[in-house]
Amino acid sequence: MSYLFTSESVSEGHPDKIADQISDAVLDAVMAQDPYGRVACETLVTTGLVVLAGEITTSARVDYEEIARQTIRQIGYNRSELRFDADSCGVIVTIHRQSPDIALGVNRGQGLDPDLGAGDQGMMFGYASRETEEYMPMPIAYAHRILKELSHIRKNETHLMPYLRPDAKCQVTVEYADDGRPLRIHTIVLSTQHEEFAEDWKAMHRKIEEDVRTILLPRVIPAEMMDEKTRLLVNPTGRFVLGGPHADTGLTGRKIIVDTYGGRAPHGGGAFSGKDPTKVDRSAAYMARYMAKNLVAAGIADEVLIQVAYAIGIARPVALYVNTYGTAHVPLTDGEIAQRLMQLFDLRPAAIIEHLALQAPIYRPTAAYGHMGRQPETITYEQINCIIEQTPDGPREHYLHQKRTAETFPWEKLDQVERLREAFSVRETISN
Repeated sequence: MSYLFTSESVSEGHPDKIADQISDAVLDAVMAQDPYGRVACETLVTTGLVVLAGEITTSARVDYEEIARQTIRQIGYNRSELRFDADSCGVIVTIHRQSPDIALGVNRGQGLDPDLGAGDQGMMFGYASRETEEYMPMPIAYAHRILKELSHIRKNETHLMPYLRPDAKCQVTVEYADDGRPLRIHTIVLSTQHEEFAEDWKAMHRKIEEDVRTILLPRVIPAEMMDEKTRLLVNPTGRFVLGGPHADTGLTGRKIIVDTYGGRAPHGGGAFSGKDPTKVDRSAAYMARYMAKNLVAAGIADEVLIQVAYAIGIARPVALYVNTYGTAHVPLTDGEIAQRLMQLFDLRPAAIIEHLALQAPIYRPTAAYGHMGRQPETITYEQINCIIEQTPDGPREHYLHQKRTAETFPWEKLDQVERLREAFSVRETISN
């Protein structure tokens, strides 16, 4: 008998995602100037107000207020009638330095472990499967696709759906066969904020539903995945005019399931946004995804879950767990696969940071539409180095501007496939 599984995504204009994007924009500003900066930045957004709090230790000169306003403006909150906009909202900044006790464990050579230790204890998960071309579960992949395209229409093809506002949520239910094959989309729920463009709210609702059905969905959902029984629920309350931080207060780190696998895989509980890569909540979760995706792409298994666990201040993980759900194509137990991965990959935080090149301003794009299942891209940024010159009149600061390149979503690269095939003696490619 078939079964159903559901995942949700939220748009960049959702209050919690506004907070995530501001926190990661602050992180990027630090990383662009000081790749070794320590950042733990939390954001709260509500009616007419942004609060930035956290611990940041850096030599970078960062205008936190301006970064918050730029981020809000880019998302699309640029009008006073939204009751939250980039130009008129208040911005409160209360940021201090990283705790010296934590720094002791993550500064190389200062703690009990001579290497750069993990920034905290905890467990992180990575997952991959053959369900979609992104090696992601279909429900979360399709929910992200729908909302990304909705944002594209709002920003770049305004004439198609001119009433759109930034806040939106999407939930996708997929029907699966007993063997785990996705059969069809069972239900799509889409709530999108909109202008009050007609006096009759029922007429507004009919127009939005028609546009979603005829304009939005055909762009992103394969026709064969929808049939006459697929349910489409658009703005099920009837209207969605009030939204964003005016309707719901947003906080960094409240959409961790949206950020990962839509509930299809476990989550260790640690959020990503606003954290520099010495925080294994972030970097180790990326590394676990990297290993899982390359294992599946290499044909070692059709579905892989990886858990890695750390102790604060200790560099090497205390445990590595692998589950292939009985889909492995190699004559090894999951425990033996885990042992081999420990030999193949260096999972110390410093090694992860170096291997994935995480000390760069690559984090703002991760803060909406998922950290996993994305396409790596090369970006160019300006690194600003402050040089202090001693003069007879005292120290003088000079700023050296250098063009640098970095790669976003490096944990999505499939650059370990051949190495893994050789290590596991896999000779045939398993097709999707």
